[in-house]
Amino acid sequence: MLKESKSFTNLRLHSSQRILMLDGAMGTMIQNENLTEEDYRGNQFTQHSNDLKGNNDILSISQPDLIKKIHRQYLDSGADIILTNTFNATSISQADYATEDMVPQINFESAKIAKEVALDCSEDNKPRFVAGSIGPTNKTTSISPDVTDPGYRAIDFKELRDSYKQQALALINGGVDIFILETIFDTLNAKAGLSALFETFRECGNIFPIMISGTITDLSGRTLTGQTPEAFFYSMRHANPFSIGLNCALGAAHMRPYISELSRGVDTRICAYPNAGLPNEFGEYDETAETTAEHIGEWADSGLLNIVGGCCGTTPEHMLAISEAIIGKPPRKIPSFDPKLKLSGLEPLAIEA
Repeated sequence: MLKESKSFTNLRLHSSQRILMLDGAMGTMIQNENLTEEDYRGNQFTQHSNDLKGNNDILSISQPDLIKKIHRQYLDSGADIILTNTFNATSISQADYATEDMVPQINFESAKIAKEVALDCSEDNKPRFVAGSIGPTNKTTSISPDVTDPGYRAIDFKELRDSYKQQALALINGGVDIFILETIFDTLNAKAGLSALFETFRECGNIFPIMISGTITDLSGRTLTGQTPEAFFYSMRHANPFSIGLNCALGAAHMRPYISELSRGVDTRICAYPNAGLPNEFGEYDETAETTAEHIGEWADSGLLNIVGGCCGTTPEHMLAISEAIIGKPPRKIPSFDPKLKLSGLEPLAIEA
């Protein structure tokens, strides 16, 4: 039997009392700093063979004060949960920069930095939590990258699972409270991530809350591998997730119908963190904080949300406006589980409270 992590009960309690706030976009904040190659290298990577500019995760080592500052800005804007700076901190994604050997340190330092700031900002009635961010990687286990060879895969399930496990263990050692599998476009990739998490939990003896967030790639309303939001949930339900939801790709206006679909039929918490609208012709996001907050406030009024935040283009200004738009509004009521829908093989891990 696995025991729940220490923060699990506290997180569950506060999520029943109010809509919880995630932070906004880490990448947007880093991009606004206009960092140079030398900034990315810092003192630690002056002799590294490859260019590092664009490897935001490495900044947790080379520019830790900057990452701390961004975390604190989001916490000051009302965030209850901040995500570690580890979206691309797997050996698979870090291979682009020849920094695979740095993966354990990147994840450990990222979690440690976030935890330090979260503890500093926590209050008795508003504890702050750290979610270990696990991105989808830059490879897919379900689709061939070669249109001339549909059966080809650039990576297999075991390789992906092992890479995720390395990341998860370092995040636990750094002090995360939660895991979030985010921006999922390939369900099989997500299953590799879940397999890695379950294996890591068993080895550690503790189970951590898992948040799962898919991405609808366009206005077709489906993920890249063809699932509707509801189908995506049922393929993830065996993980007994703390929350399920969507992020990225769409702004709040276009994401709403898919969040509404999930809200009607999902027996766990709903989490959403849309982009600041759709990108303009320069790939930038123009939606104002007030516009985003107006959408999210309506979602809260309609009882769609348990957890909300922001993705690409959102800033502390957006998060402050959102926090003001949802204050005092109750979280979505979680529907009771219908035993008629119970499917064999979907039992969650056994947990000892």
